[in-house]
Amino acid sequence: MAQAIAKAGLSGVYSYAGRTEAPMGQPIHMRVGGFGGLAGLCAYLQAEGITHVIDATHPFAAQMSSNAVAACAATGTPLIALERAPWMPGEGDRWTHVADIQAAVAALAGPPQRVFLAIGRQHIDAFAAQPQHRYLLRLVDEPTGPLPFPAEVVLARGPFDVAGDTALMRDHGTDVIVAKNAGGKGAVAKIAAARALGLPVVMIDRPVIPPRPVVQGVAAVMAWLNG
Repeated sequence: MAQAIAKAGLSGVYSYAGRTEAPMGQPIHMRVGGFGGLAGLCAYLQAEGITHVIDATHPFAAQMSSNAVAACAATGTPLIALERAPWMPGEGDRWTHVADIQAAVAALAGPPQRVFLAIGRQHIDAFAAQPQHRYLLRLVDEPTGPLPFPAEVVLARGPFDVAGDTALMRDHGTDVIVAKNAGGKGAVAKIAAARALGLPVVMIDRPVIPPRPVVQGVAAVMAWLNG
């Protein structure tokens, strides 16, 4: 999206939440950090003279997306969401759908297993409620403090491929995967690898976002910007 905006010669700002130590560079202006809630986002849109907002956040960034909807409504700023289509189960998939993180934690009740906790670092503390398992974490940055359960940590930044994820799970003796239904191609390799290995997946469904225009491709956003 940022490349398309730069190529079109448009002025834009790429906003990162600031959860990783070294965010990837972008071909348009970058800012890092929160806005200070809904009021702060409204003030930012007005102070910076923002004319259009593209919500391209992670599908699970529900608070940011909700604030964007509310702030754009309050300031009269047009908004569109660029959203990856969710993954759909296919033949051979063994998914248990759960509504949220707490439901995923509950789904792991039972005897010790080797769990590939493929959800990022933001919610891993919740899984301390199931300390009987041995966890595998794949993170962008080193943990900043002690982990709340026994775990092996792999540092890597996607996109990933099926061969690599299959080898990762085999090497760590993975029994079950916990994943968010992020959609898209960058992280789907673990789902394909789980299918190939016959492993169950605890799939966390997406949170509900307030109604907003949604498209699934960069070209559609560019058409909206030029419309």
